Amino acid sequence: MNESSRIFVAGGTGMVGSAIIRKLISQGFRTICSNYNRKEPADLQDTPVRYVRLDLTRQSDAERFFEEERPEYVFLAAAKVGGILANNTYPAEFIYTNLMIQNNVIHSSFVSGVKKLLFLGSSCIYPKLCPQPMKEEYLLTGPLEPTNEPYAVAKIAGIKMCQSYNRQYGTNYISVMPTNLYGQNDNFDPDTSHVLPGLIRKFHDSKRTSEPVVLWGTGSPLREFLHVDDLAAAVLFLMNHYDRSEIINVGAGVEVSIRDLAGIVGKIVGYEGEIKWDATRPDGMPRKLMDGGRLTALGWSPRIGLEEGIGMVYRWFCGHVPV
Repeated sequence: MNESSRIFVAGGTGMVGSAIIRKLISQGFRTICSNYNRKEPADLQDTPVRYVRLDLTRQSDAERFFEEERPEYVFLAAAKVGGILANNTYPAEFIYTNLMIQNNVIHSSFVSGVKKLLFLGSSCIYPKLCPQPMKEEYLLTGPLEPTNEPYAVAKIAGIKMCQSYNRQYGTNYISVMPTNLYGQNDNFDPDTSHVLPGLIRKFHDSKRTSEPVVLWGTGSPLREFLHVDDLAAAVLFLMNHYDRSEIINVGAGVEVSIRDLAGIVGKIVGYEGEIKWDATRPDGMPRKLMDGGRLTALGWSPRIGLEEGIGMVYRWFCGHVPV
């Protein structure tokens, strides 16, 4: 991949897609195309990126786009994502939307002759009671966490689709499994967000209203978090240095309990009130730590620490998210 390569970032207005685009621009890439559906680009001034409105769940639209644009490299960051509440409430939407996006982008990439595709999965592909830290070979060795099983099944299907096309057609489609992500352009909606942006929103709102912060579960699960800018750096690195069908993890290598995470977020936000834990609500997987040894051996490691990263996100939140 060089600076004149034709690049398509699927889902470029989401948290992951926009981070990949920022990284590409910083590295001098200028022939970048991206799509959006419901979420329009925030700023179209002075950008080398060409955005098109495109619903990737529609097969004919996706096929037409690839036939006309003929991208050489594809970053498949488009997905329907959410936390425990969203996954429990909309399981059909999570499995349908993600399957359709993946099927259309991967197959259209094959038909149009894309040189290389990077598919972004998720740490939820691993079994609920997976040995820790989670190695790539633990995929499909046990039952999934029930609260996000439809989403996980869709992501596993995307992995197997990439591997199957590589095996049958000799394509170069790689699958990257990031740990829990956070960063600017995240979803801070109280009902559909993941845990870290949800905590930022709850503490910020409670600081303004002086009401107690009520959090789900016991606070005991352990989680690993990676800033999305570190992920963007990792996927560019992998696009240039990884060509195997086996999945590869991207993580921070450090875990924190949800209870301790709440304390960190509260401190950064400046909340000094009460925190209540609703133990009648689900905790999700008890522990999710990625084994990033395969990526580390290639020469890449993250740079943004958790407290530094949360501080960066909160400053962005205060300037960009209406409350």
